[in-house]
Amino acid sequence: MKTVEVTEPGGPEMLTIGERDLPTAKDNEVLIKITAAGVNGPDIVQRKGFYPPPKGASDLLGLEVSGEVTQLGREVRGWNIGDRVCALTNGGGYAEVVAVDAKHCLPIPQAVSELDAAGLPETYFTVWSNVFYGQTITAGDIFLAHGGAGGIGSTAIQLGAALGLRMFTTEGTPAACDFCRTLGAERAINYTDEDFVAITREAGAANIILDTIGGDYIARNIKAAAPDGRIIQLAFNKGSKVEIDLMPVMLKRLHFTGSTLRSRPDAFKSAIAKDLTDKIWPLFAASKLKPVTHAVFPFERAAEAHAMMQKGGHHGKILLTPS
Repeated sequence: MKTVEVTEPGGPEMLTIGERDLPTAKDNEVLIKITAAGVNGPDIVQRKGFYPPPKGASDLLGLEVSGEVTQLGREVRGWNIGDRVCALTNGGGYAEVVAVDAKHCLPIPQAVSELDAAGLPETYFTVWSNVFYGQTITAGDIFLAHGGAGGIGSTAIQLGAALGLRMFTTEGTPAACDFCRTLGAERAINYTDEDFVAITREAGAANIILDTIGGDYIARNIKAAAPDGRIIQLAFNKGSKVEIDLMPVMLKRLHFTGSTLRSRPDAFKSAIAKDLTDKIWPLFAASKLKPVTHAVFPFERAAEAHAMMQKGGHHGKILLTPS
């Protein structure tokens, strides 16, 4: 099968076309003939050599795919050969075929194309597991999601709005802010000339903050948070080492958490997959959620896709296709 390989750690130019033997499904796995694979931030970090795959996982990039089930492991129930699915992978998505834990697969949502469905699992698993899963969500609370036009941000805005939260977000251009409003953002804050702390506090302060920026945003998030608020850290584009005053954390009784999805146990991911299938996937058919695909590249142009991801400014997901 054709694959996208990392010849050695480095820039996007290190991505080349390779060839490997087809994988074989383990007892709990299915094989998926890939229609498309999503490009995500962890792919960029792994390509640079800073995010090694977990033990036993494929060394190939690619954490989400869509396609057709072509082989079933002996213990698999609930799926059939020929089923069309999207799935969260533990690596290996940049290939024509991938082996995936069957319990990490989801049906293609109604009203979503098989191509676009490739961009759903990584962000929906991430946002749902960190923000909503096991939490009490109060309609009318303020949810500030930074970087609203990107993959995580566009998913957070849609989910929050669909579940009755007041969605605030930050972006760097008028066009990106306009795009966020089309997804359901009540307030899209242009960080180049507006202060998200002042704007959020004036509206009543944020009950939930989802941040992938880090750096100076960490201290500013603490200022923008409401008493008993939750701050969720998913990445550090501006750096993870900062000096902050913890006194407001104590006085406001804030909850500051962070996580990476790939290292979570398989059973946890299975629980999230079931939750999404039961509670969230029907919202696509009801037109309360929609996929957001910015660009699609063939495997041969994977370097261009990674360069676009690194540059930023894209609206939604970037996908790769084998053909």
